[in-house]
Formats: sequence, C-alpha cells, structure tokens
Amino acid sequence: MNETDRKSRPFRLKVWGENACFTRPEMKVERVSYDVMTPSSARGVLEAILWKPAILWHITQIDVLKPVRWESVRRNEVGCAMSPRTEQIFIEEQRQQRAGLFLRDVAYTIHAFFELTGKAGPGDTVIKFQEMFLRRAEKGQGFHRPYLGCREFAAHFEPVLFDQPLPEPIQESREFGYMLHDIAHDNTADRNNQHFCTEKCTPRFFRAVLENGCMKVPPLDGMEVRS
Repeated sequence: MNETDRKSRPFRLKVWGENACFTRPEMKVERVSYDVMTPSSARGVLEAILWKPAILWHITQIDVLKPVRWESVRRNEVGCAMSPRTEQIFIEEQRQQRAGLFLRDVAYTIHAFFELTGKAGPGDTVIKFQEMFLRRAEKGQGFHRPYLGCREFAAHFEPVLFDQPLPEPIQESREFGYMLHDIAHDNTADRNNQHFCTEKCTPRFFRAVLENGCMKVPPLDGMEVRS
C-alpha cells in the first residue's frame, strides 16, 4: 500500500456550543482560554466521533464562524486529583474557588484528514473508516460526547459534505502568537502511540495567524512547529 492509499479524503466538520475553554498552558491556576479552538481540541472532537488504533487524525485548518466573545465565570473546583494512593477525597476540605475566562457562543469548521497507522490490520482500509466516520457524524454518534476544551462544555456537530457550501467564516485577520498545537510523545518519528502518554511528553507550539477567519494548521512535525 503506497502513501496515497493510506490517507483519507479531506473532511469538514462544523462544531458549535454555548461555551468553550481551550486552556492556555502557561496559566497555572486560573483557566484562561485561547481566542480560538486549538488543533489538539479539534483532534479530540474528531476522535470522540471515531478513533481506532488504526487511524491518526491530522488537522489542516480551523475556520472561526462567530466573533470571539468572552465570559468571566467564578466556579468551585477540587484542589487535588485522585490517584492510586488516594483512598478518598473530602470535597468540602479540598474545594477551591477559581475564576475562569471562557469563550461564549462559539462555532468552528474543522478541516482534517486521517491516515492509517502501523497498527492497521489487513482488513483496515481508508474507505472503511471514511464511511464509518461520515455515518457516525451524520447520525450524531460518538464514543463519547465531544466537548470544546473542557468536558462541561458539550459540542454539537454536523459534517459539511462536499456538495454543501462551507459555512462563512468571520472576516477578521490577526495574530494570536504561539498556540499549543499538540503533545508529542516519546518516539515522535512514529506517532502511532500518540494516545498513550509514556515517559516523555513534549508540548509543541506554532504561530497561529487568523486570515479572513481561517487559521491554517501546519503538520505536527513541520518546520513551523516548535517545542
């Protein structure tokens, strides 16, 4: 099987929701969102609809369909995480009140494709997974409910078929600076194990630029992407 046979056709998926928070990693305590959806969050939406060890999603572009609006919310969070050493957590003792700067009334078009990985079996073909994804997306099915950055911000979604016009992005252009692209794991030359965080996880960033409402996303191993 040659390289072209391992790549799918391009897909366009419209996603929207009441709120979103694509958390900036440099904010240690308070949750502050990036201005627009990150590639890793877009990948998470696609994987919620269809993920198999045999395929790996690649995001190529994200269109912003609504103006960027902000909402400041103060909420209660738990100050620690469960672990194998922790038998129980008393919520009243660990509760912390934190502020968050979230996005509201968001909508995006995700442009993406997938490729077969080294874990694809003899019966795994690009056409098989293409049809599976479109069928699930059209019926609103998924392995779990997709979300917009944080699990409490549920995402609605629908495919944009190629006989349908693309939703019109906002007519705005600006730079967002460096944005989180994704997390590269131990063996970045072979990202088939991308879903299993091993000993070394390296965040990768790229310079995000919005041009007439469209943000191009370089490949994770591209020259434009930095650790």
